[in-house]
Formats: sequence, C-alpha cells, structure tokens
Amino acid sequence: MIDALRLTLGWALVWGFGIAAVAATTRPSALERPDERAWIAGCGFFVGAFFLTLWMRGLSVAGVRFSLVSIGLPIAAATIALGWLGWKRLPTKAAPREPMARGQRVLVIALAAWLAFRFIVLLLDVIWTPLYPWDAWIQWATKSRVWYEFGRIVPFGRSEAWFAANGAIWFDASPNYPATVPLWQVWSSVALGRFDDALMNLPWWLTAVAFAIAVFGALRGAGFGIGGAWIGTWLVSSLPLANVHVALAGYADLPMAAYFALAALALWRWSLRRTLEDAVLAATLAVACTTIKTPGIVWALCLVPGVILALMPQQGPRIVAFGLFAALMTLAVLAQTNPVILGYRLHLDFAPAWQALADSLFLLGNWHLLWYAAIVVAIVAWRDVRSPALAPLAVVLAAGLVFLLVAFSFTNARNWVTEQTTVNRAVLHIAPLVLVFTLLAVRAWFARRSAASGLQPAGAAA
Repeated sequence: MIDALRLTLGWALVWGFGIAAVAATTRPSALERPDERAWIAGCGFFVGAFFLTLWMRGLSVAGVRFSLVSIGLPIAAATIALGWLGWKRLPTKAAPREPMARGQRVLVIALAAWLAFRFIVLLLDVIWTPLYPWDAWIQWATKSRVWYEFGRIVPFGRSEAWFAANGAIWFDASPNYPATVPLWQVWSSVALGRFDDALMNLPWWLTAVAFAIAVFGALRGAGFGIGGAWIGTWLVSSLPLANVHVALAGYADLPMAAYFALAALALWRWSLRRTLEDAVLAATLAVACTTIKTPGIVWALCLVPGVILALMPQQGPRIVAFGLFAALMTLAVLAQTNPVILGYRLHLDFAPAWQALADSLFLLGNWHLLWYAAIVVAIVAWRDVRSPALAPLAVVLAAGLVFLLVAFSFTNARNWVTEQTTVNRAVLHIAPLVLVFTLLAVRAWFARRSAASGLQPAGAAA
C-alpha cells in the first residue's frame, strides 16, 4: 500500500505540474470549455513527463544526486506557483454542458465503462508483469537500473569503447538511445525508494490514459458531439498493438506515438486558431519527440511541412513538393556511398518486403480495420482531406508515410520487416494519428454533405 501511494503521488506530481504549465499558457476564455480542459489535462501529462526528464538531466550535469528532494521538491514548488497562476485565471463560470438524449447517454456510459475496465486490466498487467525481454530489457532498463543506483546519468558506450575505457563507461545494446524513457523509470524507482522492474513501468499506463483524455478533448474541440468524441476515443484506445505496448511496458514506441500525435494535433489546432498556447504546446511536444527515440528527430521534421502549409496556404504546396523532391534526391545521392543515418544504413536498392507489409497492415490483428478505413476515407473524402482546414495535418501524415516507405524500401530496416515486430512498432508511431485524422476527415465529409443538402448546419454533423 505504501509503495502504491508513493508511486501514485510521484507521478501525480509530475502530471499536476504539466497541467499547471499548460493551463498557465492558455487564454482564460478557453478554460471555460470542457473540451479545452480535457485537452489540457491529457497533454499535461506529456508536458510534465518531458520537463521532469529535462530537470533530471540538469541535476545530473550539476552533479546533484537523484532523490525525492532534489527532483520532487522543485517540481512541487513550480506546480504550486503555476497552479496558483492558472487558478487566478480561471473563469468564474464554466460553459454550459451539452444536453444529451437518453440513447446518447447510455452510449457514453457504456463506452466509459468499457474503457475504464480495459484500463484497469492494463494497469494490472503493468504492475504484475516483470520487465518484458528484448529491447525493453537490453536497451532501456539497463540505463535506468544503472542511473538509479548511481543517482545520476552515467555514460554508456559500445563494446569497443567499453573495453577501451576499462570500466569507466557502461555497455548495453543501444548506448546511443535517448535518455527520456529510462529517466521515467528512474523517477518511478526514486518515488518507490527501490528499483522494481514492474512498478517502474507505470508511466506506460499513464501514457495510454492521458493520450485518451487528450484525444477526447481534441475531438470535442474539433466539433464532435459527446457521443462521437467518446466513440473516437474508444477507437484510438482499442488499437491492439498499442494495448500490447501498455501491457508489456518498457518499449519507447508507445510514448513516441503519443508525443508525435499530440504534437501534430497541437500544430493543426494552431493552423486553425493561430493561438500562442497551441504554438507553444506544438513546439514543446515536437522537441520532446526528438528525446524519445532516435527516429523521433525525423518524426519532428515531419511536422515542418504542416507549418509551411499553414503559414503559406498558396505557395506552401509547391514549397513542400520541392522540399520533398530535394530530400529524396539528396538521399539518392547519399545512398551511393552506403551512409548510416540515425542508425540505419541507406542504400539505393528498392526491395521492400511487400508481402510482409501487406500482412502486417491488412491481414494480421494489430490494427483492426484501420488501414482499410483510412484508404476508403482518403478516397471518398479526398476533397475534404485537401481542404485548407485539414491540409496541414494531411501533409504531416503524408510526410510520415513517406518516411516509413523510404525506411522500409531503401535502408537495412527492410531486413526486419519480415519479422513483423519491427515493422509494426514503426507503424505504431503514426497509427494513432492516422486514426484521429480519419475521424476528422469523416466528420468534415458529413458536415459538407449536410450543409450542401440543407438538412442541418455543418457544425452539427457527426
């Protein structure tokens, strides 16, 4: 019981700090709306978890040992200060709640109960399952165990450097991987007061819960009704492979997917509203992407076409097309010399494993019917996908899909496609955003058709 209380309070502090930080940068008028509060609450976890690792990096550089006092006390003080600022800016009256018909209320209660039960089961999986083998065991938890015992970040290197250093550095399978995920596990261990290879993975469950809350807020803010937003949240939260990455916590792919999706959604919200809080949040989450996994640098760069299109809706498409052409030509030139980029060996040899890719996306049970639905919606709602409202988000997705295509076609990553695990983990980085975008495109299609037919206002669709 004491362990559970310590761990819960430790991460509640981090989440509370993130909520306070996001709320402090949000306009008071926006805080009136329930959708904005849900968006802030969900994104708050990711902001808090990111700044937690920044603070731990700073402590390590300064030579201050990790502890409840050195980590928790400054965060608690910052949370109080930011919380007071946010509380002072809260509106005196909240926006009225949307009325619900009886059938809609039953649907919402059923979906909420379903999600609650699912998250309870996943929580039990996380806290009862020892650290799962392979990457979680040999790439991430190695660092967290050593850093917890030393109370600071100590260097890791490859075998040659380890032998040459005569014990001055540590060795694991991927010594160059970013520190964010292991630092989450270190904070869990500090909060617990001991290293526990199961309980330290609570952040993966929190990632799934916070992401669901943020998606609900994003869909409500996009004009979905309560029932539609709950259905969308349920769809996003029920992606099979995403649930696997919660239950078998310890990999960095689920956090990578959540940070990238929320960064893209924050960018999309900024393209529509041009508010400072959306710009700051999008930039923060984009920077965080680069600290989750090495490919996070490319995922963050995939947001750039969306920014260009939002800033220059007329010339933007030509600039993005030229940039894509230039990038592909650069890769084609570099591929003549077999360069290694972000750990992937690039070579101009187009040999994708089409059968394995098709099996993964369309036949196996990792994504339900996501990719079928995405293709159908892209065809049926093509006009809406290209509309100024959705184009910035669409071009971000297009850039991400091109990145995956290049990785699976021209780099040594294609050798891992037939294993299914690697290709599915890479696709997981973009799958939640694809699903949210599909929902937005469906709503835009219904809204346009309804407005054209005069049956109801466009904003009431879906």
